[in-house]
Amino acid sequence: MIEVLVDDGGWREAPTKDLERAVLAACRDAGVTEGEVSLALVDDAAIAELNRLHLGRDGPTDVIAFALYEEGEPLVGDVYVGADQAARQAAEEGVSLREELVRLAIHGTLHVLGLEHPEDPGARTASAMYRKQEALVREVLGLSF
Repeated sequence: MIEVLVDDGGWREAPTKDLERAVLAACRDAGVTEGEVSLALVDDAAIAELNRLHLGRDGPTDVIAFALYEEGEPLVGDVYVGADQAARQAAEEGVSLREELVRLAIHGTLHVLGLEHPEDPGARTASAMYRKQEALVREVLGLSF
């Protein structure tokens, strides 16, 4: 069984059930049936601090994920979603905040599962990870596009 713990960080707009379903969909797609993933929505200051401490980068970002397990062990991971950044990205992309939060929950979970993507923005959207992410977003939200 996969246990998903969602900390909405006090965000009124947080679609916690959708975020839980997003994490579970990514795990199911990867064939993972045992483990625990925690997902926390955090503000710009918190995600910027995580970004600086763990990735050596300045400023806020949209998602940071940590795989906390070794090969052969049950899945354990932490996903931090920058809710302020998600809101900005949703506005820029013309999608709902709900959709962008689900996208980032899936993206972070895919990283916890070991998937990676190129850093170049053009190559990123052509990557297998991106295609999987977008298919899972459509599945979780029942979208057809």
